[in-house]
Amino acid sequence: MQRAKKNYIIYAMMLLLFGALIYLAIESGSRFAHYSPNEIAVQSTPFEMFSQFISNNLHHPLSTLLIQVIAVLITVRLFGFLFKYIGQPGVIGEIVAGIVLGPSLLGYFFPDAFLFLFPPESLTNLELVSQVGLVLFMFVIGMELDFSVLKNKINETLVISHAGILVPFFLGVVSSFWIYEEYASSYTSFIPFALFIGISMSITAFPVLARIIQERNLTKTPVGILSIASAANDDVTAWCLLAVVIAIAQAGTFASALYSIGLTVIYIVVMFAVVRPFLKKVGAVYANKEVINKSFVAFILLILIISATLTEVIGIHALFGAFMAGVIMPPNMGFRKVMMEKVEDIALVFFLPLFFAFTGLRTEIGLINSPALWGVCLLLITVAIAGKLGGCAIAARLVGESWKDSLTIGTMMNTRGLMELVALNIGYEMGVLPPSIFVILVIMALVTTFMTTPLLDLVERFFARREEKLLQKHKLLFCFGRPESGRNLLSIYSLLYGKRLKKEQVIGAHYTVGTDVNPMNAEQYARDSFSLLNQRASELGVSVENRYRVTDKLVQEMIQLIRKEQPDMLLLGAGNRYKPETMSMGTLSWLSLFRDKVDEVMTQVPCTVAVLIDRNYREDLSIGFVLGGIMDRFLFPYIEQIVSSGRKVNLFLFDAADEEFALQAEQLLSRHVGWLIVQPFTAVQQLIPQDAESELLVMSHTVYTQLSEDESLWEQLPSMLVIRENKNGMEKGTL
Repeated sequence: MQRAKKNYIIYAMMLLLFGALIYLAIESGSRFAHYSPNEIAVQSTPFEMFSQFISNNLHHPLSTLLIQVIAVLITVRLFGFLFKYIGQPGVIGEIVAGIVLGPSLLGYFFPDAFLFLFPPESLTNLELVSQVGLVLFMFVIGMELDFSVLKNKINETLVISHAGILVPFFLGVVSSFWIYEEYASSYTSFIPFALFIGISMSITAFPVLARIIQERNLTKTPVGILSIASAANDDVTAWCLLAVVIAIAQAGTFASALYSIGLTVIYIVVMFAVVRPFLKKVGAVYANKEVINKSFVAFILLILIISATLTEVIGIHALFGAFMAGVIMPPNMGFRKVMMEKVEDIALVFFLPLFFAFTGLRTEIGLINSPALWGVCLLLITVAIAGKLGGCAIAARLVGESWKDSLTIGTMMNTRGLMELVALNIGYEMGVLPPSIFVILVIMALVTTFMTTPLLDLVERFFARREEKLLQKHKLLFCFGRPESGRNLLSIYSLLYGKRLKKEQVIGAHYTVGTDVNPMNAEQYARDSFSLLNQRASELGVSVENRYRVTDKLVQEMIQLIRKEQPDMLLLGAGNRYKPETMSMGTLSWLSLFRDKVDEVMTQVPCTVAVLIDRNYREDLSIGFVLGGIMDRFLFPYIEQIVSSGRKVNLFLFDAADEEFALQAEQLLSRHVGWLIVQPFTAVQQLIPQDAESELLVMSHTVYTQLSEDESLWEQLPSMLVIRENKNGMEKGTL
């Protein structure tokens, strides 16, 4: 304590001594100042000097840029959340946020705030930073491409993706005849203008499409795989075509552009024939290490920057070089996962919003100020939809897809989103697209992306009734957490439905909690989660639809899936932690049987619900049905099914005093003499088998409620399957 006080005294004396010395030095040096009497007279007050100091700092380029970043990030997060809330991809909200910050809204209604936030002299810095972000983003897009998917679906994807480029490209060039002379002739020649209109019609937003497919649980379905593969092929082809268009636009003529095109071909050959094999060998070395060190990350980023610089120099834009750098990265998924995690978050969360804001500053909707321009806007939107959606849908139909899948593929390929904005900004920077046409094409990108989700829902509803008539089968749904639980729940369905299970529609659903899961990580999670389930399905010869989704609203998503699918039976799993809570009056409600998420789901769905209370459940357990009254007659078909499969069933009559129920039980037994062991009991305690762990007890929730009144008894019971009949009283759960 004394030592601390001594240190404080020394510290205070040091401050006083050197403070006084510094003051004396400054005062002594003031005689060197050369102020005229007039200058001394006009000096400002200290507060005025401080205010001027703050003003100068606010208008410093760095301060301006940081304030812009703050405003952009807040606005983008807000609009992204709002658009996700209404069921649209968050990127749509982020693009709209950029337009809101631009002259169309903020500049129109609050011009002073707009000029303070985005002074004209600051836009160069914002543009450069946003371009750096786009380089990183295109690098990630290149790494997301899975060439194995392209190889597996090469025949179909070539037809669909190239039809989705050629048809809209042709229609875009034809449309240029009607709009060039009136709106673009004073800006550029016809050839680059027509080519840019054509390419803007042809682009598909691969990242947005991939996320829509993931959100709609289509990742493992044939239509989802085909859409992903087609979009990837479209992406590669479109960006190569865009490189050619840029070369032609910058060279002025096709003949002059041949030099740039030739250098581009050499560049691509070197990247694939030399750089890619080298990176593959280097990646194989680092793939075996637990941590990828910073030197190797710096080396990869250097490859990215060199590639982007080369393509910028030869005249096909730095973004193409960044995209190619991502494509040639080592194919090892572990390596790509690490690199994407390092680059993707900063590119998506920080840099891309700046690009949206900069695009919004260029998008002044007020430029469309005449009926003729709105007519051009309608024309280009119609051409874009007819060319892309129609071209891909018809091509998909020609390669053998159903009309439903063809329209689904066409709708998803019609998504343009961010990739369209990248191409449009390139055209605008080059002076090929005039401001009014640029605004029209931005609106087209927004409309075609915004319409994707509603149009997919419309296609599903249109074909829903027809599919229901064709299927005419039971729909069995189960939701699981652990992979072992998924396997066990499928075995329960096999127990209840036997050989008929092969004819039923079986859906297994698993959820990963969290919204920022990388799509490639999500794919790995899905494979791991469904591995045991799919193995068991193969053993049983049963087809199970895998439904996987990343969400932060688990219960709501489960209820939404159940209500959408309207299954005949829902099967859930519960472990030992789901213990009943004793209620007053000696009763136990169904809601109190299972805590947390399980009970919340069960109380909000109308279908038959079965819950497996897993106490070391095994597939070889003997089966015991606990029947407690006439209301349990809905269990009889399950008993008959299990007995007919050759398995022995123990029948425990909990309330044999009910004459009608006893009569039905006797009739059931008479049809299966020798298969059932009848063990009527008068006391609840006698229901427990001598070897409890060797039995699976099947009962209604009414019987379970009565058994659960005695918690000590409940603790001794083996694994149980508790079935609650359909709330609406319909016989949907019967066999």
